Amino acid sequence: MKPLDTHPPAPAQAIAMPTRRPLLWRVPILGAILRELAEGDADFGLYLGLIFFSLLGCAVILWGLPALVIAALVATPISGLLLVALTRG
Repeated sequence: MKPLDTHPPAPAQAIAMPTRRPLLWRVPILGAILRELAEGDADFGLYLGLIFFSLLGCAVILWGLPALVIAALVATPISGLLLVALTRG
């Protein structure tokens, strides 16, 4: 009677470890957007901007002036940071 394992054990093969992705790339919706921006189509930024402004327009239609005011309040510090970044070069 032969033993079940008659072959010598195979040498340990190097297992290719996947590259580590940033933590934000593992967040369900935000991660997909960030991965697409980094590795995907070059026009994705344009599409993302169109989606954002379409959602903003829908919010203004649905909730009116408060949605527009909140969007303006969020855009104020972003605009200030953009101006500082432009002046620093």
